[in-house]
Amino acid sequence: MVPRRDFVFSSAALSAAATAAITNSNAHAQSETNERTVRVGVMGLSRGQALATGFNKLDGVEVAWVCDVDGRRLSSSVKQLQEQGGGKAAPQTTKDFRDMLADPHLDALVCAAPNHWHAPATIMACKAGKHVYVEKPCSHNPREGEWMIAAANQFKRCVQMGTQRRSSPGTQAAISKLHAGAIGKVHLARCYYNSLRGPIGHGAEAQPPAELDYDLWQGPATHVPYRDNILPYNWHWFWHWGGGEMANNGVHGLDLCRWGLDVDFPVRTVSSGGRYWYDDDQQTPDVQSACFEFDGGKQATWSALSCNRHGPDYICAFYGDDGSLELDPNGVYRIFDRNDKQIEAGEQANQGDVEHLQNFIDAVRAGNPSRLNQPIVEGHKSTLLCHLGNIAYRTGETVQSDSKTGRLLGDIPEQLALWQRDYEPAWVEAVSM
Repeated sequence: MVPRRDFVFSSAALSAAATAAITNSNAHAQSETNERTVRVGVMGLSRGQALATGFNKLDGVEVAWVCDVDGRRLSSSVKQLQEQGGGKAAPQTTKDFRDMLADPHLDALVCAAPNHWHAPATIMACKAGKHVYVEKPCSHNPREGEWMIAAANQFKRCVQMGTQRRSSPGTQAAISKLHAGAIGKVHLARCYYNSLRGPIGHGAEAQPPAELDYDLWQGPATHVPYRDNILPYNWHWFWHWGGGEMANNGVHGLDLCRWGLDVDFPVRTVSSGGRYWYDDDQQTPDVQSACFEFDGGKQATWSALSCNRHGPDYICAFYGDDGSLELDPNGVYRIFDRNDKQIEAGEQANQGDVEHLQNFIDAVRAGNPSRLNQPIVEGHKSTLLCHLGNIAYRTGETVQSDSKTGRLLGDIPEQLALWQRDYEPAWVEAVSM
């Protein structure tokens, strides 16, 4: 099926839309006031509904559109936003996010669709002159992350990834402690994720529900027949659309590790694990460990159990010459000396959800990407750790990469093939840079 609204794919139309939007944005920035309303459109109403609710609570923000390929979610979303109160107008609804991009009065796209949509939607939004708040992981594969950076730079858009702990006051305080030498020179960071997920069974080809536009759900990903155990959530466990537990939740911990270690790209990545718990259709591992080595002898590790809840009560831990620091999911830290005696603790904090949304709005209102707490260039670096870990796992080979760019070194065809993906032909021009 050829996607409708072909004008969105026209280079001339995109250029005109971007020019108009950027001119409008610059004019707003020059006369910046706290009263200027920022209009956002939310794409994907699973995680996106929480984001829509969060943005709707912010002063000077209007959720002007909500979008989902499953029509059953649209009316529910509007009802929830209206029940929230505040006297704000009901958003417009659509199954096709390109309707939002065509709205000249829309300032920003909020992309909370599945992983395979994150980069394509972001790139198309930048081309249409919109700012973007994109959920983690920012991309489905490494090349897309590089394209996202190029799109944000070329069209001068604010693009923030939704790793909200970057805006948590408690987490910011903890990282500042690390960088100030609270535990000496930091050389190791470990992060963890444990859950208790069940089986998904063995699915069968079927007709999609009448309310679901399955072709549009697949969008730029090469199209495959609908199966009855993929949606709404299990796509995470198939390489065609998701990146397993590492891309789903590992990106949060790995982002903190990279931030605390003050590093960019690794030079060496190894990963092992497998599927041990259930005989079902899932392709991604339910047990996985990965190790990332950086210049200067620094190292980060990630360990996950998808089907066993027991684990540490912190999301990551840092180790230095003079002690260690643990950071819990809510941004509360504890510092220990080398004898494991607690010597300091942070105050009760939060994950930074509201602060991260407000930070994005402030940057959009100012037309200034440098204000972002998690700009796409940093979001790509953390997401790339997930991609490199999965490439190492899927090929069973150590991944060597450039510490300055993150790109693969050597000539291992199986690894190079996973650096990018093929796209549905009708979408190639729209999603590429």
